Amino acid sequence: MYLITDHTLKTERHSTAYLGCGPVDGHQIFLLHGWPELSLSWRHQLHTLGNLGYRVIAPDMRGYGKSSVYTEHSAYRMSECLQDMIELWESLDAKKSVWIGHDWGSAVVWTLAKHEPQMAAAIGNLCVPLGMEGGLDNWLPLIDRTVYPESAFPVGQWDYQLFYEENFEKAQQEMDDDPYKVIKMLFRKGDPSEDGKPAFTAFIRKSGGWTGNGSFPDEPLDTDVITEQEARVYSSSLERNGFFGPCSWYMNHKENAEFDSKYHNHTLQMPTLFLHAKYDFVCETSRSKLADSMRKACPKLTEETIESGHWMAQEQPVNVTAAINRWIIKQSIF
Repeated sequence: MYLITDHTLKTERHSTAYLGCGPVDGHQIFLLHGWPELSLSWRHQLHTLGNLGYRVIAPDMRGYGKSSVYTEHSAYRMSECLQDMIELWESLDAKKSVWIGHDWGSAVVWTLAKHEPQMAAAIGNLCVPLGMEGGLDNWLPLIDRTVYPESAFPVGQWDYQLFYEENFEKAQQEMDDDPYKVIKMLFRKGDPSEDGKPAFTAFIRKSGGWTGNGSFPDEPLDTDVITEQEARVYSSSLERNGFFGPCSWYMNHKENAEFDSKYHNHTLQMPTLFLHAKYDFVCETSRSKLADSMRKACPKLTEETIESGHWMAQEQPVNVTAAINRWIIKQSIF
């Protein structure tokens, strides 16, 4: 039985903390988390895939956990996040690996696949299709206008991202005030009754913030997604580091677009897995056009739908892990 172990890579430019599981000489799978998470988000996949014989590596992305935290928005550009992963990969024997991301971790995986394809035997992403890595403007034409009429929702469900740009200090402050409440409100399973309705993220600027009154509600913990102990690990990390780093990932759309411009219409030749979250109504990919660019760019694409909300790897760990392992075997990736 392999246990999950803690590690740290320190270079002259950055420090990356990461969790590892499985035999050190096993085929490598990197798992990249998103906002506002930790390597802990992949605990189920680390344990199961590691004990199937893969070497599974899940880093704390920059600004999170025990990895380096920075005080400038520009430190959280895709170019910097990619370089962190290059350094980590090179320190671990630079084998062609499987890279899987969720949320902003997906954006890093898409970026890596375009810029450094020699690093990837295959890639997979949960919830977030191709596009965000090259700036928010890529997604605005793909908004489902049957749910988000342009007159009422000019930027659709992505309204919250503009709130960061226009009111960053306010957005950060209301989260820094009580990270535990933030975690409890965010980490909830998908709700099928919200299908076809505008997501709450479409009202953020109109409401003047995430909560309207500047204080997150004290929601009951959804133990179908995380335990009390896990919620405390997330919140204590955010109390220590603050939300400046995590929220700064949203502040570099222009710079990310410039970095991505050379590869904007690039075809990705490696096997690609995409797991749709059936009840993720912000990254809604089942009916909208949001996944169309990915389908054009990925000729070796495998798609599967998981009956889950956004926090798929934690809400439906068995189904997600099985989908990843099944795809690796079927595609003969290793």
